[in-house]
Amino acid sequence: MVDIVAGPDSYRDLSRLLAVTNYGENAINVQLSLDETYGDIQPVRENPQTKQAYVSIMRGCENMCTYCVVPLTRGKERSRPIDSILEEIRILSDQGFKQVTLLGQNVNSYRDKSESTISMIHATSTVTGFKTVYKPKSGGRTFDVLLDKVSEIDKDMRIRFTSPHPKDFPMEVIQLIKERNNICNQIHLPAQSGDNKTLDAMGRGYTVETYLNLVDQFKKEIPNIALTSDFISGFCSESEEGHQKTIDLIQKVGYSFCFVFPYSMREKTKAHYRLIDNVPEDVKRRRHQELKATFREQSLKFNQNLIGTEQVLLIETLSTKRSETAIGGRTDNGVKTIFEPGTNNYAVGDYVKTIITSATSQTLQAKIL
Repeated sequence: MVDIVAGPDSYRDLSRLLAVTNYGENAINVQLSLDETYGDIQPVRENPQTKQAYVSIMRGCENMCTYCVVPLTRGKERSRPIDSILEEIRILSDQGFKQVTLLGQNVNSYRDKSESTISMIHATSTVTGFKTVYKPKSGGRTFDVLLDKVSEIDKDMRIRFTSPHPKDFPMEVIQLIKERNNICNQIHLPAQSGDNKTLDAMGRGYTVETYLNLVDQFKKEIPNIALTSDFISGFCSESEEGHQKTIDLIQKVGYSFCFVFPYSMREKTKAHYRLIDNVPEDVKRRRHQELKATFREQSLKFNQNLIGTEQVLLIETLSTKRSETAIGGRTDNGVKTIFEPGTNNYAVGDYVKTIITSATSQTLQAKIL
């Protein structure tokens, strides 16, 4: 029996909802807000050992990809005031945190128009060649402005962000990642498919050629960049040829990691109303496994290319599943790495300089320098 149903924008109403249940009634609030960002609420972080934090910077999404239910469950995009974000990250820095990940359903479409001493930039943030279902936005403080200010707070704090949309990566953002040593050289760049027909049915707003042009810009400016991505196998009417084109894209880009999922229809999405989920389940599963095998091949190549290179690790754990003595950390480009500490006493949150000695598709082995 469910007593309370609370939507993502009803946190401030929880006390009233709980009070209603005291009288034996059920309580519900799933109304979406046009302006709620919880910018004035500091989250409680219960694990005193961790030195990594997630900081929400925006909520909602307006891209309306045909397969996605997020715009219906999270509502319109609204950005948290920049001053509250910077204050939270300053506090985290003072508390000894060594990595912050900026979060949002469409994180790099951030556009803040609140009152602040930080000047606004009046420009769109959509990359040439990408389309949107909404009128291009202007004004406000865009993601590059926020990223600039965040990276200046603590030069020893690593900065990551997820999950972005490819359309919101203008050259200003790419240049900023290149110039700032503490903005990690690992970018999540969801493609979803390598087939133009499927991308159009998904409502993604770009072609494979446009996507690859953006990848080329990243690799030209940041040769050692690690790119990760999302892919859906067996989307509505996806052909075998379209599936093979997705495999080709994964091989061409050479991702360091991919999240791949067989398609599952969601009610009330555009696909639910307008498309037919006509790829058999066994075909979806096969294609899913083929995509996984392909990206693992590419992940192995990416990791093997790191053998012999020097990498600074941020320690995340003082033990691993394979060894009670080994320590686990991550490289700047996000690859999990294991090393033996020897007689050194390390703590979570320490940086350690290493050289990579071996690699699998998921993990690196290293030695201390």
